[in-house]
Amino acid sequence: MIQGIGDTIVALSTAPGLGAIGVIRLSGPEAINICDKYFFGQNLSKVDANTVHYGKFKDESGRIIDECVATVFRSPRSYTKEDVVELSCHGSPYILNEVINVCLRNGARMAQAGEFTLRSFLNGQLDLSQAEAVMDLISSQDQGSHELAMKQMRGGFSEEIQNLRQELIDFAALIELELDFGEEDVEFADREKLEKLVSNIKSVLKKLIDSFQLGNVIKNGVATVIAGRPNAGKSTLLNSLLNEERAIVSEIAGTTRDTIEEKLNINGIQFRLIDTAGIRKAQDSIEKIGVERTRAEIAQSMLVIYVFDVKQSKPQDLWDDVQKFLLGSQALTSGSKQLFVANKMDLNPYMKPESYYKEGLIGKHNLITASAKNKMNIEALKDLLYNTIIENPELMDGSIVSNSRHYEALHSAYQSLDEVLVGLQSGITGDFIAIDIRKALHHLGEITGQIHTDDLLASIFGRFCIGK
Repeated sequence: MIQGIGDTIVALSTAPGLGAIGVIRLSGPEAINICDKYFFGQNLSKVDANTVHYGKFKDESGRIIDECVATVFRSPRSYTKEDVVELSCHGSPYILNEVINVCLRNGARMAQAGEFTLRSFLNGQLDLSQAEAVMDLISSQDQGSHELAMKQMRGGFSEEIQNLRQELIDFAALIELELDFGEEDVEFADREKLEKLVSNIKSVLKKLIDSFQLGNVIKNGVATVIAGRPNAGKSTLLNSLLNEERAIVSEIAGTTRDTIEEKLNINGIQFRLIDTAGIRKAQDSIEKIGVERTRAEIAQSMLVIYVFDVKQSKPQDLWDDVQKFLLGSQALTSGSKQLFVANKMDLNPYMKPESYYKEGLIGKHNLITASAKNKMNIEALKDLLYNTIIENPELMDGSIVSNSRHYEALHSAYQSLDEVLVGLQSGITGDFIAIDIRKALHHLGEITGQIHTDDLLASIFGRFCIGK
């Protein structure tokens, strides 16, 4: 992955295909000189940094390829900390290819996937966690994932990790110094202070580790299955939540034969609502496939909204369904949550919700009455959906981990620090304590990129688009 780092690279930074504008980006020691030869309007080699200029871009024969705008950034005040030129051309694929080919023939090479951001990392503009947040920002599809990516790109918890790591390094240096004076039996590192520091760092790491589930929800959304018996009102509920007629609604049982998926944004959290076929003994081969898909969706869900008809389903019916379809088959993934919607309250307004409660399973916290047809309690259901997933709203204001690589590194660092504490409390020698501290430092360094390998960088930046 890391090759030709001193080269000048070029790539299209906007999406390929027809468009009003296409932006070509060059970065490297010859970026300004290459463009200056073929851009006519201003002498780019003499213009001020961070300035924009209009002109004509010509090929080697003097043929005008396009009228465009050149934006010049000088090292180190650029995204990559190198000299950078961005050419904003008309969005014709032919024009963009011609301009890029002129650059390639005159000293530039085609950028690899993510190479601009890789250079930003290698040149110290971003740490590794911030560089990964760039990809999250590009991929964000809602307010929550956008804000999380922005927070991480601006530093997120990486500065906190770096400060904690530095404190640990300072103590590690004292312990390493003790090893140099091993025969003299001296202690430079105060064991009580070290134990207190390690405990504090563990506490911080624990909060970050615990935030991963929330971060994963914000980043990827909540897979939410709407399940229940045929004609319980699942499709009507989907339509009411979306406030549009997305699913076909009919009095005929088994109308929904396949899954229908739509997105619902509640306070910045994206819920991927999946309407499913009614669960019952299938009447034909097509419905059987639909029921099997329902079971598969439930197995992969983070949240199940189980809808039941208060006029048709008695408490025992609901409990039997839950045992058979949600619990007995062990269909639910670990950590999956369940909400129960007592639907069609307009047909049975005197139903008592508490009659459906089941200790440890169904109660006031996860059962809500509704009439999907009349949109009764739909807003309350949305609030319940949000509060079920965001159990601790205070976490939203703190540092949140959303990257599985960071989660694994934090978890490994936490375990290593746990071993340091055990060693300190059991009075083992400094050389063994030093080994465990080194492990913790290594894992913390993996997050920000202070410890990295070429394979790791290739894996991370290979997921980027070419022009980023």
